[in-house]
Amino acid sequence: MRQYFAHSANKTGKRHEVAEHLSSVSRMICDFLADNQLVGEASLAGLLHDFGKYGDLFQARLRGEAKKIDHWSLGAWLALAEYKSVAAAMAIQGHHIGLQYLSKDYLRYLDPDRLSERHPLQLQLSEADLNVLKLRLGSDELQPQMPRHSVFGRSIESGIDRMLDVRMLFSALVDADFLDTEAHFNGGLEGKRYRQRGLELQPERALEILLGHIEQLQAQSNTPENVIGVRQSLLTSCLKASEKEPGLFTLTAPTGSGKTLSMLAFALRHAIKHGLHHIVVVIPYLSIIEQTSEIYRHIFSPHFGANYVLEHHSLAGLGYEKSKNDNESNTDERIATERQRRLLSENWDAPLIVTTNVQMLESLFSNRPSACRKLHRLAHSVILFDEAQTLPAEFAVPTLSALSHLANVYDSSIVFSTATQPAFTHLHDAVKLHCVQGWQPKEIVPEPENLFAPLRRTQIVWSNPDKDVSWDELSNSIKRHQQALCIVNLKKHAKELWEKVGETSFHLSTNLCPAHRRDVLDKVKYRLKSNQPVHLIATQCIEAGVDIDFPDVYRAYAPLDAIIQAAGRCNREGKKSNLGNVFVFMPEDEGYPGGGYKQAAQITKMIIRRLGSDNIKLDEPEFITNYYRELYDISKPEAAKKTQHLLEYVNAGSFPDVTKEYRLISQDAINVVVPYQSLIDEFLSMQDEADNMGLTADWIRRARQLAISLYRPKHDDTIWDALIPVKVAGRKYTEQSDWFIYIVEKDYHPKLGLVPSGTFNTWIA
Repeated sequence: MRQYFAHSANKTGKRHEVAEHLSSVSRMICDFLADNQLVGEASLAGLLHDFGKYGDLFQARLRGEAKKIDHWSLGAWLALAEYKSVAAAMAIQGHHIGLQYLSKDYLRYLDPDRLSERHPLQLQLSEADLNVLKLRLGSDELQPQMPRHSVFGRSIESGIDRMLDVRMLFSALVDADFLDTEAHFNGGLEGKRYRQRGLELQPERALEILLGHIEQLQAQSNTPENVIGVRQSLLTSCLKASEKEPGLFTLTAPTGSGKTLSMLAFALRHAIKHGLHHIVVVIPYLSIIEQTSEIYRHIFSPHFGANYVLEHHSLAGLGYEKSKNDNESNTDERIATERQRRLLSENWDAPLIVTTNVQMLESLFSNRPSACRKLHRLAHSVILFDEAQTLPAEFAVPTLSALSHLANVYDSSIVFSTATQPAFTHLHDAVKLHCVQGWQPKEIVPEPENLFAPLRRTQIVWSNPDKDVSWDELSNSIKRHQQALCIVNLKKHAKELWEKVGETSFHLSTNLCPAHRRDVLDKVKYRLKSNQPVHLIATQCIEAGVDIDFPDVYRAYAPLDAIIQAAGRCNREGKKSNLGNVFVFMPEDEGYPGGGYKQAAQITKMIIRRLGSDNIKLDEPEFITNYYRELYDISKPEAAKKTQHLLEYVNAGSFPDVTKEYRLISQDAINVVVPYQSLIDEFLSMQDEADNMGLTADWIRRARQLAISLYRPKHDDTIWDALIPVKVAGRKYTEQSDWFIYIVEKDYHPKLGLVPSGTFNTWIA
């Protein structure tokens, strides 16, 4: 009896039979999606995803006798035509080329007769006669079953919910296919060798460890009694609310109330109660991710090991597909390169994952195998969004719709945690148009206003929003304080004000690499604690997740939530005998970052004009909710251009266009490793390694402390003369990543960070 192979031989000469691969992938997918309505279609997708590899032309390709062979479309057509599974057909077709178009007209083009006449990728089908492949599948005793349930009924209608269902099935298929293929190439004569599975959550033991850690912190701290009382009240509310059924939750609590640990206690207790498997903590900023991950590792790693906490973001791996056409070549070199690339982008096989808004949310709207591969881990999980107010308003409705569907269908819980809770319930009717449950979360803390009053540590001094202050006046005012922080909206403002205050002051912005920012904060904190004079001029990068405590803070007019975050850096620990002062001012050169930031700042000014400064109640959650309602009434996120464009693509079932449109960071960015003098030896070492070896996972991990992110410059920008691209290890020389090394050392200022000079004497190809 003839044998048919799915992949070439591994290093020991062992070959991978098609039947064994198909059955293994099918079993693995069913394990991933157990107890879910997708399991029948998932099993079918596993059995048919490489169905075309039974074709003679594919077998010839493994022997090096044929090229450009399509082995996926035949399985997709069989799933569609005979087993009536649109979702399985799309997942099968997409597992090499990405999810495509959910429409009857497009799916008709999977017909082998049409593809034989004109293939859109100029490929050749592995076998012209579908019946030949069906006989070979049957000869291997593989019998696909008609799914009992399907994502789509008789009509194919696209929507945010249906597209997410397809992605979840697609995710399980992609992950299972990769893991089984990897196991073959890692195996020996005895058979496949799978990678070690991730650790289990063990929520009972983890909760015991966490509560012990919290108790120890309370015993060792000199925190005021009122703060301890608020933290204990929050923890009690979180543990009590964890008994509720999985679904949508909000956690509204002030800065300094212990949200980071209390919401984790909720998640662990919730997991115990409802048998949930993973906890995903979603955070907007890398600085907070690193800080939070460090806290969690400190708590759990001594008990469970280093792999209990997975930190995943743009600086933890490549994170995206480098090729539009992800065809296999099935050579050892190709598989080795593929393994390296994919391993840089984790599949979230860990109990506690800490990631970014970008990584989490863009994956929910992606069509790419690498981005979607982790999505099936979100089923039966608790997903905690910290600083939920940072979620993009222009994508609020589609984002909430996807998360609501995830919670309702996949038995997960979503928690929005923040001191300034957005009024997303205001968008319930708009969300309900795309997901039947809408957006009606349960509040974890029944009366959150009771947490805010005891932690009032500042008073806000509002200047007239229609009267600006010059940089000279502002700098003189700052210098009258022994210790003061000033936060402005733009980097150019921070630079100009820093120059006015004087070079003995400190500067903080994202022009400084993380190592440099840490050094600045360490010096500033030392001066604060030792009661030495210190003035810090910063952009809003200091507002979230930075544990720093100034007696006086200045803040340029901004969105109300940003002003509240700034106030969280003033008298943070409540140690002043009186309230700390937060001075809100209008700079002479008014300016704001892009997106909806300017509009939200204008709403803040409008409220001040209408109500007067005495009626601004920043420590009352209801006041903040009303601010967001007013913001949404004016900005109308449900009618935003980006939302409308996205929904047009959703309604058309265009996965590729949805992926392009749903971008939290609209402009392409690059990572630049800079020559920070305090770590110049490390910089030079990394430059040598980049030249000799190229980009590796270890190199990226080391580069994080020296990397800043820049919007991709225009092609004729002179800054390119100072940037050397880092090639990806194992790739052709012409293929590069989004990593660069900045070679002009004098352009990295000891206080301001990277300040490109604008012209260079050296031109680099």
